[in-house]
Amino acid sequence: MKYLVTGAAGFIGYHTARALLERGDTVVGLDNLNPYYDPTLKEARLAQLQGYDAFRFVRLDLADRSGMAALFRREGFQRVIHLAAQAGVRYSLTDPHSYVDSNVTGTLNVLEGCRYSEVEHLAFASTSSVYGSHTDMPFSEHRHTDHPLAIYAATKRATEHMAHSYAHLYRLPCTGLRFFTVYGPWGRPDMALFLFTRNMLAGEPIDVYNHGNHRRDFTYVDDIVDGVIRATDRIATPNPEWDPAAPDTATSDAPWRLYNIGATKAVPLMRFVEVLEQELGITAEKRFHPLQPGDVPETHADASDLTRDTGYRPQVSVEAGVKRFVEWYRWYHQV
Repeated sequence: MKYLVTGAAGFIGYHTARALLERGDTVVGLDNLNPYYDPTLKEARLAQLQGYDAFRFVRLDLADRSGMAALFRREGFQRVIHLAAQAGVRYSLTDPHSYVDSNVTGTLNVLEGCRYSEVEHLAFASTSSVYGSHTDMPFSEHRHTDHPLAIYAATKRATEHMAHSYAHLYRLPCTGLRFFTVYGPWGRPDMALFLFTRNMLAGEPIDVYNHGNHRRDFTYVDDIVDGVIRATDRIATPNPEWDPAAPDTATSDAPWRLYNIGATKAVPLMRFVEVLEQELGITAEKRFHPLQPGDVPETHADASDLTRDTGYRPQVSVEAGVKRFVEWYRWYHQV
């Protein structure tokens, strides 16, 4: 298979591209290497991928309409895994326009490319943040998500709607994937595990929000990637039992599907910190803060649909995952 993986220099994009290459697929990786965080880490991920003969990198911005159209015309992709996005809830409070440019306009350009080049399946990243103010746990794809708490979540929910419209109008098979708190080696420097590790090794305090009362469905990146590839291999089809009088929010009479990908366990943030302290051999000095605007106290995935349809089962515990991250962090930063 010939894949386009957008966001290939990003955290999940890098791991996904590498997994596809390892199983023998051809991958064109797209990224704009924007400076949201230090591009040096993105370039280091790309250097790993460029060791594969079947990988080729294209530097391009998703919002470049003509550039994206030319890429699709030139390459003839069979499948597309769209992972590029402006990420982060807190940054969306200071630069909301970047989220619309990347997540909405960029996704429209991907959809148009898939439509005109007759891509057989588009899988795209969404987020657990779309569940917004819901408190009914675990989160299910079959419940409505009409109350996002930040522009980041609103733009990702918009991409789900956009993909459905293309699936309906043009019969383009689309699968949306809602990720839950991804962590692991090569992770983003703005994420909690990276920040905690850096500060603890430097003898600095860590900032703990919601006074430490967060619970998160921490999902190791290899489990996320396994879910992404399993879902991509299962091309979305219409649900023959879909009822417009009682519409199921996760399926459609169009070739469109939504799945959660998570570890399916809500782990207390303070337990996550405790595991990191044990792995580093350091007791963290903690600065507690209130719940941040746009943030939610708890996430917990119901991934039973993905398990039923693809055989997905998360494998990596928080203890094993944090250990692997710390090993990578020490190697990468020579600490």
